[in-house]
This record gives sequence, C-alpha cells and structure tokens, in this order.
Amino acid sequence: MGAIYVDTSAVGRVMLGEPDAPAINDALRGFDRIIASSLLGVELRRLAMRREMLDRVAMLVPRIALLPIDRPTLTLTETLTPDTLGTLDAIHLATALLSVETAEVEALMTYDKQLAIAAREHGIEVLSPS
Repeated sequence: MGAIYVDTSAVGRVMLGEPDAPAINDALRGFDRIIASSLLGVELRRLAMRREMLDRVAMLVPRIALLPIDRPTLTLTETLTPDTLGTLDAIHLATALLSVETAEVEALMTYDKQLAIAAREHGIEVLSPS
C-alpha cells in the first residue's frame, strides 16, 4: 500500500502502551510509508515529558516521515473547514490534505473525533483500529 498520515492521538496510544497499540501497529505495517506533520514530534515529546517517557519518543519518531509546517500548510490551515476544528488538528488535517496530493496518502489514522469528522468531510478515509 501507499502512505498513511498519523496524528498524535494514534502514535501517542502506541507510546503509552494503550490496549489498542497492537492493532495500531498491525494496521501501520500495511502501509509503505507513515507520514505526519512535524507537529507530531512536538506533541509526542510534550506528552512524553509529562509521563517521563522521552526514551519512547526516540523509538517511534524515526519510523515517521515528518513534514514541515510550511507556508502552504499554514495558508490552508487558516481557512480549513469545519471551523469547529481546533488549531492543532487543523494543522494535521491541512498537512494530510496536501500529502494526499503529493505523497500518495491513502488514509488518516486518528482517534480524535473532530479530526476524523473533518477528514471524512474532505474525502480522506479514516482509520481507528482497535
């Protein structure tokens, strides 16, 4: 398969060893590439600091192609619908939408309900394995 976009709600579950972590890892193995915004690295490290697990971030992040938060991403984020989507989730969605065009992203993996709704509204398949 092609690529999958992941957000922090999915990768964070793996880092924290949540019960659905094996299902997430199994689903990710079905894709050639895992892609995320560089925002993922920031969010994971912040979460890891609160839980004293920074070493786990070092094991997870190298598997993921982190894309920069560049001007086209920010421009799309500014007016991305729905307007109820939070800023950080909008950055993830904008990055995913731009990646659909350029990196053969086939789906977005998230456990965030608002992001899942927004992604589907924009025609992106959403995965939330459990």
